[in-house]
Amino acid sequence: MAQELRRIAVYCGSSGAVDAAYLEAARDVGKHLAEQGIAVVYGGGNVGLMGQVADAALDAGGEGIGVIPHKLKDLEVAHRGLSELLVVDSMHARKMVMASLSDAFVALPGGFGTLDEIFEATTWNQLGYHRKPAGLLNVKGYFDALLAFIQRASGDGFVRPVHAGLLVHADTPAGLLEALRGQEIPSLKQWIDNP
Repeated sequence: MAQELRRIAVYCGSSGAVDAAYLEAARDVGKHLAEQGIAVVYGGGNVGLMGQVADAALDAGGEGIGVIPHKLKDLEVAHRGLSELLVVDSMHARKMVMASLSDAFVALPGGFGTLDEIFEATTWNQLGYHRKPAGLLNVKGYFDALLAFIQRASGDGFVRPVHAGLLVHADTPAGLLEALRGQEIPSLKQWIDNP
């Protein structure tokens, strides 16, 4: 059964000093989600890939919901033109609010924060705290090494085979959306039954 996706959390880099292909991919994601009637839930910034995703979604008539901690808002990186901007007390609160608002999670290229967020959402799937699909937009092979690492971790016994596919991936927004909609998330029982 296909997943219903009304809002997707998008995790991505806040740096604009990156290859133009990454910025273009961020715009493509924002535009594609808006055209599909899917709201973007993201970190609330106006910089880097984050700002590109939000601007493209809004320019295409979509909805952009930002969630930003006070500390970052006070540094004046908050996007001022969003459909909604929620200001929270901490990064932990930001992740919880974004997760509660979203039906799925997507990571675009980014750094430590992006990886932290997508892995936390994936871990919550693994442990049965939610059953929301998660995936990677693999722009220019950015996540190839990470995907190889996940297979290595599974082969070495640190990630159970039933969980090795918890992060779907594609190199286009349309392909990733299709993979998210079709993702089968193992139940906690499947995890227990497949040591």
